[in-house]
Amino acid sequence: MSGIDLSVVIPAYNEEASIEATVREVTAYLSSLGLSHEIVVVDDGSDDSTLAVVRTLCDELPSLRICHYPPNRGKGYAVRTGVLAAAGERILFTDADHSTPIQELGALMSALDAGCGVAIGSRAVPGAVRTVHQPGYRELGGKALNLAVRLFAVPSVKDTQCGFKLFTRQAAHSIFPLCFIDRFSFDVEVLYLARRLGYGIAELPVHWAHHPRSRVRPFRDGLGMLADIVRIRLHRYPLPEPGSAR
Repeated sequence: MSGIDLSVVIPAYNEEASIEATVREVTAYLSSLGLSHEIVVVDDGSDDSTLAVVRTLCDELPSLRICHYPPNRGKGYAVRTGVLAAAGERILFTDADHSTPIQELGALMSALDAGCGVAIGSRAVPGAVRTVHQPGYRELGGKALNLAVRLFAVPSVKDTQCGFKLFTRQAAHSIFPLCFIDRFSFDVEVLYLARRLGYGIAELPVHWAHHPRSRVRPFRDGLGMLADIVRIRLHRYPLPEPGSAR
């Protein structure tokens, strides 16, 4: 046992405007719960002052760690790097823009308490609240992509792309070493592998706000996701024998 209850992984690429506020909010909330924790910010080859901002915060916040590498590799690579470096018994990854507030953590923790290996925030199940909506064309494109995901990769999940996912350490360290998708579609691969490995997935409603600085490019990234679904389905993952995961 590491002695750390929860690791929070925050992938960051050119997030100088938001990363300090997000780290402080996460730290304050976890401290108020009395959870032993660490925050792992993964600087994904930023070319702004993100790394300098986080290094300054490290002098003040002993629970904060940095992973850094050049050049930019993609969100999937950043999350995978942070998860595999994390020491917590449970591992959350969340977006640097705090689009899903850390206060939504409790429901995901309860799902793991009940025996699930993976608990994910969702904008598409009853009870979810979008406090700031995406433009209509982005929401429509997202629904079309999710239909493809459900048909060909993860049929039971209504929203694979919300950046707020919690794993037991066992689940995280079974799933992420198998992953090879580095960019936008990595969430699909993670959940596809979770199902293949036999982990229960709880999909729970969260509050979520669209941020206009989002780097998701609906048309280009949408085509990329469709191609990645094909790559995921054709890839020969070195999966363990059935029944070895719980």
